[in-house]
Amino acid sequence: MNIFGGTISSLEKGLSYATLNHKTIANNIANVDTPNYKAKNVSFKDMLQEQKSIAISAYRTDNRHYDFTFRQSTPGVNIVENLRYRNNGNAVDMDAEQAKLAENQIYYNALIDRVNGKLNTLNTVIKGGK
Repeated sequence: MNIFGGTISSLEKGLSYATLNHKTIANNIANVDTPNYKAKNVSFKDMLQEQKSIAISAYRTDNRHYDFTFRQSTPGVNIVENLRYRNNGNAVDMDAEQAKLAENQIYYNALIDRVNGKLNTLNTVIKGGK
């Protein structure tokens, strides 16, 4: 019996995505004045697609050996190509990055609130409703 029901692990994956997204956005903001810097973004959809498509099979020397695949967890960080906002080749739009940062912060806080709610529910159950 799994007392967490997979919800907390799903929330954990969402938090991992939000953290990676925050780091990527912060990196873009930090390089706003770097010549020829190309902005990066994180796509949750791409992360899921990469998880499904990237698999490494084990080398089997005998047919009786168990077959298993190892899925590599590479995040879906993409570089925005063919886009320039400045004459120096920089592709970072500061206003858009700040809006993405605020949106990601709201998403992250919502996930944290949900995790706290789940853990408080478990705490109440453990204490017997007191």
